[in-house]
Amino acid sequence: MKHRTLAFIACLALPLSALAASPELRIPNFMHLKGKAIESVDVTLDGLLLGVVRKLARTSDDPEVKILEDIQSVRVRNFTFDTDDAYPLDDVDSVRRQLAAPGWSQLVSAHKRNDEHVDVYLCAEQDKVLGLAVVASDKRSFTIVNIVGNIDIDKLAKLEGQFGIPKMDVER
Repeated sequence: MKHRTLAFIACLALPLSALAASPELRIPNFMHLKGKAIESVDVTLDGLLLGVVRKLARTSDDPEVKILEDIQSVRVRNFTFDTDDAYPLDDVDSVRRQLAAPGWSQLVSAHKRNDEHVDVYLCAEQDKVLGLAVVASDKRSFTIVNIVGNIDIDKLAKLEGQFGIPKMDVER
């Protein structure tokens, strides 16, 4: 009887765990935009390559390398176009909608009248940061950054402008 009760409770808990947000976003590959863009950046650090970086981090005294020690993946997508409205807004909004899931918290929401939007979100569980997402867009460009792993925000700020992560000119 106890086993059935435990099994029943475990089955009830499964849907609750499925509601927890994943720190890894489903970012489209945007192949349909590469021909239209005047500039594009596609950075994916994970798996073997990030494993090599983590090994370097363990033996390095360089604080910029140490930041990546607990990171599981870094993905950056950036596209710039020579005309306004050259990309479908829904492409970027499909990523923004994922950030409404439980577990994601908005840190920054900066919007200007000329359709410039910068949103920064953290995915956390029990006071532990599991992921970070930045979605920035305007009429001629967009950038999506997704970092998955144990993130120290103070150290992460030092990566701005490196590894394809753009410098964000967000007024504080």
